[in-house]
Amino acid sequence: METLKRTFDCGSLRVAHAGEIVVLNGWVHRKRNHGGVFFINLRDRYGITQITVDTEVNTALCAICDELRNEYCIAVKGKVETRPLDMVNSSMETGEIELIADEIIILNKCEVLPFQINEESKANEDLRLKYRYLDLRSNVMQERIKLRSETTFAIRQWMTENGFYEIETPTFIKSTPEGARDYLVPSRLYPGKFYALPQSPQLYKQILMVAGFDKYFQIARCYRDEDSRGDRQPEFTQIDIEMSFVERDDVLSMTEGLMNHVFKKVKNVELPQKFRRLSWEEAMELYGSDKPDLRFDMQLQDFSPFVPKSAFQAFKDALSAGGTVKALVVKGKADYSRKQIEELEAHAKIYKAKGLAWMKISENKEQVANSKEQLLLEGGASKFFADNASEVINGLGVQAGDLILMVADANRKVANVSLGAVRFKLGRDLGLCDPSKFEFVWIIDFPMFEFNDDTQKWQAAHHLFTWPQTQYHTTMESDPGSVKGDLYDLVLNGYELASGSIRIHDCAMQNRVFEIAGINSAEAEKKFGFLTEAFKYGAPPHGGIAPGLDRLVMIMAGITSLKDVIAFPKNSFAVSPMDDCPSEVDQKQLDELGIVIRANSC
Repeated sequence: METLKRTFDCGSLRVAHAGEIVVLNGWVHRKRNHGGVFFINLRDRYGITQITVDTEVNTALCAICDELRNEYCIAVKGKVETRPLDMVNSSMETGEIELIADEIIILNKCEVLPFQINEESKANEDLRLKYRYLDLRSNVMQERIKLRSETTFAIRQWMTENGFYEIETPTFIKSTPEGARDYLVPSRLYPGKFYALPQSPQLYKQILMVAGFDKYFQIARCYRDEDSRGDRQPEFTQIDIEMSFVERDDVLSMTEGLMNHVFKKVKNVELPQKFRRLSWEEAMELYGSDKPDLRFDMQLQDFSPFVPKSAFQAFKDALSAGGTVKALVVKGKADYSRKQIEELEAHAKIYKAKGLAWMKISENKEQVANSKEQLLLEGGASKFFADNASEVINGLGVQAGDLILMVADANRKVANVSLGAVRFKLGRDLGLCDPSKFEFVWIIDFPMFEFNDDTQKWQAAHHLFTWPQTQYHTTMESDPGSVKGDLYDLVLNGYELASGSIRIHDCAMQNRVFEIAGINSAEAEKKFGFLTEAFKYGAPPHGGIAPGLDRLVMIMAGITSLKDVIAFPKNSFAVSPMDDCPSEVDQKQLDELGIVIRANSC
């Protein structure tokens, strides 16, 4: 087949190229027939160029122009000409020129499209994923994948310039408990034995520190067999980083430098040199979340001091049981309807709140001259606070037109988390989360252990390889719940962007942590023996962090779904509609692996 090899891409031609004979290759983005004059917008990854064909002048192209449809792949040869001033298209980078076609070759035809390829497809998710190669042709998806590529390059550039080696770790590893289910790979050569796909390179990067590499990074593929949602995928990519002879502040400072470089290089956004820090307790008390969105204020307030003088028995009962009452002031939203408040209450109940009390602030229109009682509590629970209304008003710092929302619970965590979820919802409902803003915050001083009510045992709150902060070393076994780990999370716009810690490098300390988490020496040796064995040979103090690449690009793109920054993601059911995986395999393959499929095994 005759071809015309392109000499320019569809985004490069400018006025300076006028008079040149060029060849473009691409896809028909749009075709218009203005009485025998065809205007064809030709698109490739670089942009769009207008092709003009006057069939009265070039009758040989009349039939081929009639045949062209959207997404036909074509080659065009012609002369670059400047457009008349009144026909310049300022919305196109190539809008000052057009290509007068002399020759057009159809490289490939396109069947009827399942959906139109435009700025952003409105087709349902499964249809987009089934025809992902078409979805990816849209300008918005091209820009997102470009953003991902540029971000990855900027990361590699900064890490390499700052002395980090990029080292690959195995994809087939030993199955170890890391919080989620492993994806298992059966071994044909060793029947009954399995490899696991890594949930993270955690143990290997620690071993690299034992090996003396000092500074390691990897754009690492990771796998977790867990339920999908907007910001999770069964396979994902993280920027895995580990450093030797460091303390927490060294890792935090390194990460701040990396993020500053990436955002400046890719988005031309200047970030603070140092990010804000909150302890885990502060984050939970002020925002009801260990990943608070700081693009808007609206902090949780302690309402407990106002309860003893009130007549609200439910609140008093929560305090008597050792709990708390928390309040959220929503500025200017006293006009919220009962239905809107009930929707917020339903959201709070998802997080185990028993209810959502409320009051509104209004002006006292019958105030006595010179009275300070200028504001009133109205509606909802206000009748219970008739005797100390001014105390509540002054204590919360409210103004006329504000709405007060309250949650009381005997469990402090429930009160904080449920009202924090309401705060999060309000931020989005009220348009307070500007996608062009990037608010980073470090969450530090996490609890190292948490009690599992189902197993009635202590377990690692994050993972088993975190160094306990020094002040807790003598009380770890006697009071695990009070122990703080040298853990840190980097939060961006309400998403956990990265998690890391200073690691255990000492065998004795690692064994103590295993024991508290209910892992005896035999089990520890079986699952983690290769790591603890390495620790016996001069393991250095070390620590690291692992920002999520998919999540970083998602936030930079100003969207809320990981699927839109991954070329070939799975859907919400961990299925790929395009290639229909997971799928059944031949019986021969199962026999080779010694695998028997049981009916109704799910």
